Amino acid sequence: MANKKTIADHWGKGDVYGLIVSALGKMSKSLDALTVEDLAPVDHFHARGLPATVELADRLPIKAGQHVLDIGCGLGGPARYMAKRFQCKVSGLDITEPFVEAANKLTALLRMEHQVKIRLGDGEHLPYPDAFFDGAYTQHVTMNVPDRPRFFGEAYRVLKPGAFFALTEHGLGPKGNPHHPVPWSADGSGAYLVTPSETRAFLEKAGFEDIVVENTGSKYVTAYKAAMEKSEKGDLPPLGTHILMGETALQKTRNSARNIEEGRTHPLMLVCRKPKKD
Repeated sequence: MANKKTIADHWGKGDVYGLIVSALGKMSKSLDALTVEDLAPVDHFHARGLPATVELADRLPIKAGQHVLDIGCGLGGPARYMAKRFQCKVSGLDITEPFVEAANKLTALLRMEHQVKIRLGDGEHLPYPDAFFDGAYTQHVTMNVPDRPRFFGEAYRVLKPGAFFALTEHGLGPKGNPHHPVPWSADGSGAYLVTPSETRAFLEKAGFEDIVVENTGSKYVTAYKAAMEKSEKGDLPPLGTHILMGETALQKTRNSARNIEEGRTHPLMLVCRKPKKD
């Protein structure tokens, strides 16, 4: 449990919501007229941000009225995007309490509480009944998951037969030994990267089928280098994920790009499904 708290604290401490509101104030954004698009620079707190969420959503068979699970939902940006785009319901959970608090406040500002429900929770112990969701996804969460078989087993358990499961992550590259700090770990502690082939094997063992894996490394390198250029020129906007990563944001970004280029990490996007007959 102490290890989970360390991971949660790594991602967010203090008044995360206040930090976001302060940045919005610098941009003269009214809290009474916020949109999903206004918050997108900060509330898709994973590599490549909103474009990565859109890319993943393009591959998901979500229908209006369905109920989807976001495991490790962070600030809730992807959950709100999915809910708005597909007119579905999204339940999200995350182990980082300041993120959950901020996510619910942001959801309320956008008047989306009827579509998006976010709670504190652990992906290795999902607080939902069996065969409950029409689909589930997790974005850049599994790098911090020590028990990958249990995590995938829990996702499998709460999905209805035939439901989809999707993930994006930084897998372990053939060279290994990533440079730190990176967004998910300051020094390697709390990081549990596995190779893409191991991820596939864990999913197959959990029972998933029709596994499709895409290598997204080149897209991430391009995005990281664009962010680095802005940071080095002092052109970063008031609102962005850099305000959550703190003083080491640029170093984390540099290392993330370098790790991919050197074969130390291997970003991927994966979509699979639970068999129609379990």
